Amino acid sequence: YESASLLLIYGCYILVLCFDIKINQYLMKKFSPCCTCFTKAMEENAEQQPLVGWREESGPLIRQQSRTDSGIFQDELDYSQLSKSMHGLDEISEDHPSVFTVPEADMKRILWVLSLPIITLLYLTIPDCRRQFWRNWFMVTFLISAAWISAITYVLVWMITIAGETLGIPESVMGLTLLAAGTSVPDTVASVLVARKGNGDMAMSNIVGSNVFDMLCLGIPWFIKTAFINTSGPIEVNSGGLTYTAISLICSVVFIFLAVHLNGWKIDKKLGAICLVLYLVFTILSILYELGIIGNNPTRVCGN
Repeated sequence: YESASLLLIYGCYILVLCFDIKINQYLMKKFSPCCTCFTKAMEENAEQQPLVGWREESGPLIRQQSRTDSGIFQDELDYSQLSKSMHGLDEISEDHPSVFTVPEADMKRILWVLSLPIITLLYLTIPDCRRQFWRNWFMVTFLISAAWISAITYVLVWMITIAGETLGIPESVMGLTLLAAGTSVPDTVASVLVARKGNGDMAMSNIVGSNVFDMLCLGIPWFIKTAFINTSGPIEVNSGGLTYTAISLICSVVFIFLAVHLNGWKIDKKLGAICLVLYLVFTILSILYELGIIGNNPTRVCGN
């Protein structure tokens, strides 16, 4: 029942995101009749307007402003440069470099050789929807990629659990450090890519949405385990500091919004350094709590 409740909350979260503008306007009209000027401003912002700096005579495509085009990751917006990149999104070129091309740099060549088996396997099993022949197979590409991510994540968790048991490190500590860093690399890469394209809101939403998905969608494996595999009892979570880490995670989401707001909705080196320092502090305190150095939590490994 707890896992089903988590999935239900996530479903409500998706519905709220789909109708967030309408809900926001309704609440402002319903509960803030005295703030008519603020309500009117919100309605104007909800309408799609041509992005500032774009000219209609520059081309047939007129870029419309949306919630994903705030540019908060850029100090100075170069719309002419962004326009050229956006005009090329619909163009599909067949001149993509082959994944089997040997890099020229020595370090890249070593990494290429080490990753060649997995590159070959992914090349043979995932359609390249950038090419004209596989253009309409993008959903197949997405589903196969998700399946590969799931399989590789399973192997990653298995290897980290064995390494932690061998070294006498609790699995909760391994999850807070190595596993968290490894599984967050795709999120980081995705945020950087969309930020470079000018979609700052998408990068910020990825940060918050991934945390929400991680917490609420834990209900999926818990529901499968308790409803179909082992119906005799609940799943025991082997983490003495779960309450502390969960509260810290929620506080970190609140902090990132406040920090970006106070920084003028721009992410610069100063804010990045502050976030890195706070991450180190959070990780150190969490590890000390899990190891029982602070608090009264006995150290347990997965073998126990």
